Amino acid sequence: MFHLILTLPWLVVATRFILPLQWPWPAKLLLALILLAASQYHFFSRLSSGSVFAPEFARELVIGFNLLFGAMVFLAVMQLLADLVGLLIFFVKGGFPVLPNGLRYAMGGLALGMAGLGVAQAISVPPVKRIDVQIPGLAPEFDGYRLIQLTDMHISRLFPARWAEAVVARTNELDADLIVITGDLIDGGVELRREDVRPLAELRARDGVLTVPGNHEYFFDVDRWMAHFAGQNMQILSNSHRVITRGEGQLVVAGVTDLSASRTGAPAPDVAAAIRNAPAEVPVILLDHQPKMADRAAELGVVLQLSGHTHGGMVRGLDRLVANANNGYVSGFYQIGGMQLYVNNGTGLWPGFALRLGVPSELTEFTLRRG
Repeated sequence: MFHLILTLPWLVVATRFILPLQWPWPAKLLLALILLAASQYHFFSRLSSGSVFAPEFARELVIGFNLLFGAMVFLAVMQLLADLVGLLIFFVKGGFPVLPNGLRYAMGGLALGMAGLGVAQAISVPPVKRIDVQIPGLAPEFDGYRLIQLTDMHISRLFPARWAEAVVARTNELDADLIVITGDLIDGGVELRREDVRPLAELRARDGVLTVPGNHEYFFDVDRWMAHFAGQNMQILSNSHRVITRGEGQLVVAGVTDLSASRTGAPAPDVAAAIRNAPAEVPVILLDHQPKMADRAAELGVVLQLSGHTHGGMVRGLDRLVANANNGYVSGFYQIGGMQLYVNNGTGLWPGFALRLGVPSELTEFTLRRG
């Protein structure tokens, strides 16, 4: 059913855009077949690896699929809008207008250009985004404490070792106190991604690297991945916490499993368990891949939650749909009672729809300030 749904944009483009073109039939048929293949990108991904989440073919081909699939979706939206305008004209003037070929070419060029820009922005190494955040009750020793959030890297054929190396180098240049990774590190099994994730072992911060799983880790044997990352100098926070000390001051960083865990028989996310026995009156920063449970974290006294998962909505406008699926949380800061929630746009992106327009990726540096 999923793959049939993805043919709907192709049907719109094939019947409403390609068919009326004043081209020879072989040319129209060829274009329609190319776009039909693009519409089945996720089917081909499943054939290559057994999962729609891990296309196992050349990076150039993954980029090409995303370019054509994105262009087709944008073109389908444009065509539907043009048809809607045409329908309004029909009711007013009694005749349905015919789009001239010149306008169709402009629509096609614009759709392809938008897709090209979107893919280019999606696969780039993100710039550093610097944020000061006020933390109530923060000890003086932690004023100015800097932590880096990486999230949704989706290391895969699209985001391979050389991309991971560039992200690690840019992160290490910041010389941070702490690095946190809020899930969806990979797409693919350990055997397939072993070399691609190797650069993550080089991440360096004074207080180390703390990691929680995202939903994609549960698609690819989460226990093996968490054990693998633990062997790469990461501390895994699965419904647990760590107390960081500076002189007389303390800071608690807690982490939970992902909401998808219970569907695999793994422990469900449990904020209460994660902060149990944490020192009293010490600020708690929570790492939770998905932002949906933020209200619960606020009720339990967390002062700052760092999440990802939404990719910021990827395309401006589409972010509203993504927000609806995530309790209204999609990108940036939200105040929930006494807690701040920050939803990161993501360092990388799922290779199944790798486009960004108006929603840049992030390599995010937080500087904690006494609040």
